[in-house]
Amino acid sequence: MNLAPTRSSGGKEPTIALINIVFLMLIFFMIAGTLAPPIDKSLSLVRTSELDPRDPPDTLVIHADGRLWLRGIELTSVEAYMERLTDDDRSAVRVVPDRDLPALRLMEHIAVMRAGGADRVLLVTERALE
Repeated sequence: MNLAPTRSSGGKEPTIALINIVFLMLIFFMIAGTLAPPIDKSLSLVRTSELDPRDPPDTLVIHADGRLWLRGIELTSVEAYMERLTDDDRSAVRVVPDRDLPALRLMEHIAVMRAGGADRVLLVTERALE
C-alpha cells in the first residue's frame, strides 16, 4: 500500500494573468487620464460664491405653489410668457424652478414652452461647489 500524498492535477492558479491584466488597466488609465492638457497655472477662475442672486433677464421663475414670475411681474400662464419672447429669445428659454416644485408640473410647463416654439429649455439651478 502506497501512503504517499497524491497531488491533484488541477493546474496552476491564474493569479499571474490577473495581475498582468490589472497592471495593464492601471497603465491604460494613467495614460488616458493625461490626454487633456492641464489648465494654465496663471489662469484665475471666476468665483460665484458672492454672486448676486437676481434672476437672469427673460427668465421665467416658477414657484412651488405654481406662481409664475417674470422680472418681478406675476404671469397668469406659460403661454403669456411665451408671447412676450421674440423669435431669437425662443431659441433658448430659461426657467428657474423652485426646489419644491413637483417634477410633473415642471415637465408640463416645459411641454407648453416646446409647443410654443422653444427650441431648447434651460433650467437655471444652484450648484454647490463647496
